[in-house]
Amino acid sequence: MKLTWHRRRVHLRHPFSIARRRDERSTERTALLVAIEHEGRVGLGEAAPSAYYHQTLDSSEAALAGAASMLAGPREPLGLDRGEEHDPLAFDAILDPIAARFPGESAALAAIDGALHDLAGKLLGVPVWKLLGLDARRAPLTSFTIGIDELDVIARKVAEAAEFPILKVKVGTDQDDAVLATIRRAAPDKTLRVDANCAFGSHDVLERCRALARYGVELIEQPTPAGAHDALPSVRSAGLAPIFADESCVGATGVLACAGAFDGINIKLSKCGGIRRAVAMIHAARAAGLRVMLGCMVETSVGIAAAAHLAPLADYVDLDGHLVLADDPFGGIGGAGGRLTLGDRPGLGVAPSGAAEPGATLHG
Repeated sequence: MKLTWHRRRVHLRHPFSIARRRDERSTERTALLVAIEHEGRVGLGEAAPSAYYHQTLDSSEAALAGAASMLAGPREPLGLDRGEEHDPLAFDAILDPIAARFPGESAALAAIDGALHDLAGKLLGVPVWKLLGLDARRAPLTSFTIGIDELDVIARKVAEAAEFPILKVKVGTDQDDAVLATIRRAAPDKTLRVDANCAFGSHDVLERCRALARYGVELIEQPTPAGAHDALPSVRSAGLAPIFADESCVGATGVLACAGAFDGINIKLSKCGGIRRAVAMIHAARAAGLRVMLGCMVETSVGIAAAAHLAPLADYVDLDGHLVLADDPFGGIGGAGGRLTLGDRPGLGVAPSGAAEPGATLHG
């Protein structure tokens, strides 16, 4: 198998800000797109490294370079004297050694995982959701995110998002009350979810969550910093709204630690390492009595599609990263009205929406 990758700059429709990085207003990001070729078929994946999880584009590319050399050579099976070719359908046999060699590079691992699933679907002629034995009709609608901004801009964003029945609102500033009042005036009947991105402290989290709950929010995501869970049981016992972990739950080993403090977890592929590891997290969450949300970074349709094929296993879906882009280079996953497209196209079901960016370079 041949693994290659390239960077692709994409632009947001609106500047985007969250409480954890309130001084930053993102207007663009660089997508790290991965391809794995085998027997004339190409699987696509995407890495969305986050500085919060100590990853960069450079560190992801270093991991991809190492993975490419591992995939290009023969596999050494236990007890055999000679190597044999990698089986592209043996996901764990491929992914586990890469994860062991690059333990901190979950975004790169997620890209390889996504490309392998896309490749497998294309080799077998089935979409990934069917490869996983799921029922596409059970996929919930996705929310659409409203980032932190001035009140008049937020009002315009809500108007532009009229087709979406579920809004996810970024909170965590001293303007939370005014923001939610503005949104409720413009969208009195829509489902609202809020995400504080670690902005509240143990001393004020209950008060802040009470204020949010007055606007009839469906859930509250990551109100306190990762690991600062002491006050969350009192928030849950107040019965305000379900509390979901995001930054507090990175991978499968963190799921059980969330039981008792949270009602659910937000799983992101670039955070946990891809579809295979996300499935493990889902099973662990169900065993612990936790609800499941599927979330995303700001990604193209390639990264969103990999998560979307798991949507039938989730209670809530927040897979709108491609919808906030002005120039998504891929299409096929949809999202109009919050409905993601899980069709019958083999693999992830995405295809380029235009010509390659001038100067884009493949590596590997």
